[in-house]
Amino acid sequence: MSRRSLVSLVFILALAAGLLAASLAVGNRPLLGLDLKGGVEVVLVPEDDPDRPVAITQGDLDTAVSIIRDRIDGLGVAEPDVTRQGRRVVVQLPGISDQQRAIDIVGQTAELRFRPLCAELPVVEISSDNPDLELPSPELPDPVLDERGLAPCPTDVDYNFLATSTSAEDELDRFVVLPHRDGTVRYLMGPSTLTGAGLSGADSSYRNEFVVDATFKGGDDGADQFDEIAIECFSGTAYCLPGAEGRGRLAIVVDGKVQSAPVVNAANFDGQVVISGRFSEQEADDLALVLHYGALPIEFQDPTDPQSDSTSRAVSATIGGDSLRAGVIAGIVGLALVFLFMVGMYRLLGLIAMLSLGVSATLLWVIVAWLGETQDLALTLAGVTGLIVSIGVSLDSNVVYFEHLKEDVATGRALRSSLELSFPAAFRTIFRANFASLIAAVILYWLSAGSVRGFALMLGLASVLDLVATYFFLRPSAQLMSRSPTLMAHPHRIGLPTREEAIPAGVEAS
Repeated sequence: MSRRSLVSLVFILALAAGLLAASLAVGNRPLLGLDLKGGVEVVLVPEDDPDRPVAITQGDLDTAVSIIRDRIDGLGVAEPDVTRQGRRVVVQLPGISDQQRAIDIVGQTAELRFRPLCAELPVVEISSDNPDLELPSPELPDPVLDERGLAPCPTDVDYNFLATSTSAEDELDRFVVLPHRDGTVRYLMGPSTLTGAGLSGADSSYRNEFVVDATFKGGDDGADQFDEIAIECFSGTAYCLPGAEGRGRLAIVVDGKVQSAPVVNAANFDGQVVISGRFSEQEADDLALVLHYGALPIEFQDPTDPQSDSTSRAVSATIGGDSLRAGVIAGIVGLALVFLFMVGMYRLLGLIAMLSLGVSATLLWVIVAWLGETQDLALTLAGVTGLIVSIGVSLDSNVVYFEHLKEDVATGRALRSSLELSFPAAFRTIFRANFASLIAAVILYWLSAGSVRGFALMLGLASVLDLVATYFFLRPSAQLMSRSPTLMAHPHRIGLPTREEAIPAGVEAS
């Protein structure tokens, strides 16, 4: 056996063992998807609105998917999967058992509101010297709304000790206390009926400083409604109390957090608003994106409505566990049958093939676990199916090599030279077969969505790792056997025929 082959064998074994040990040491493990872990799946179907000026496009659906995914990621849901399937948006939330909570999470995404500012409040912290100190927490009064949906700011409340409003209290027709997005300050804000539905677009620009240009729709639900609030803030009335500048501020709220609270410097905007606030370029771009896509570009049907095409379903952890258990059992049974076949058919070569499969499986487990921890890749039942299919893909490579060996022996080549020299020709066939599988996996991953991508990913990874294991483990292992006089004298032990058995009677070896 050449020194190069020995180095190759030691390298792949050390690599597999080292990566596995490192992965286990840092606690990496595959993350389980909805069908294996349990959770909730919500399917959203667009509402057919006859008043919509243009038809719903794929771009609208893609934008909705991007918004929902960004908002759910911010809520800390583990391994969410948000995909578009035709005209439907499928939201999978593993690990959530409360179906209504999942619907609320999806329904609360991208809620954009404009509220007049009443006061800027400190972030109250309890001293570590007295953690049990109970601070007074006055309640906000019920607003007295006028015909515009506005109400005067409360004057008989100690602003400094107001508690931050809960999600249940964050309603359009109530006073609320919400934090700034960076958590450095809180704001007391008045009611308002102006939401992101009144916007038609927004973009960032530079005018001696980075600003955001927002455009409101014409009419009572957009530009006119904004001007009604603007004149109150510009004048610093009881509806929008003035600050140090003598003018009031208008807060822009997204999902319960204040993105910006600029001073209103005009009484009338005619639908064209310039928002400034000492933004960096990134902050201006982010705010423009929030304003432009703050409200979903399309309206979806209610999943809780029995007459709706939108649906929601809960997958219990028990069902998920049963699916995982069934997948594991299927894998074990498949491996056992394959082991019996390979060892019975190819003896020691079959055992080497199973060890080669173990090397590629170890590397695959390390990669999947790493992707799960770093990229939130969730292993689904389709992915498990891909892993089981990959067993056959990997062993196909070994069978190709072994049958090539038999053909070489049948042509009269010595067993030792067959083990050493037949691999290059066999590997060309193995490479082409795996490359074809890889192409199919890439196309399937590119064109599909959801759990089907998991199947394609596992199949593609298995195809690549099979080539690695075949070249760096199977090849040097076979060459190592060729150096054993005992095995060369008894080829049946490695699953190969003798030269006399391989050459048919009456045929001379060339």
